[in-house]
Amino acid sequence: MAGKLHFSLVSPERELFSGEVDQVDAPGSEGDFGVLAGHAPFMTTLKTGRVKVYNDGKVLAFDVEGGFADVTPDGLTVLAEKAVEAAI
Repeated sequence: MAGKLHFSLVSPERELFSGEVDQVDAPGSEGDFGVLAGHAPFMTTLKTGRVKVYNDGKVLAFDVEGGFADVTPDGLTVLAEKAVEAAI
């Protein structure tokens, strides 16, 4: 089984999510992307769209409007200009 990825989603108002997850899909400005544990580091801007968080067979969704995603050896951090939890 693959390891867990630490994921944090932060907006100017508050931290919406922080925890260990299986996978995160996000709307990159140059194309949507997915991140798993051990992903190569990169940074990109985000376009308006949906971030999906997969963990233990469950899916959470957040609608974001712009921002940045930073993948490091420690995990993925999304700094969104605006973010709200969304129904799936």
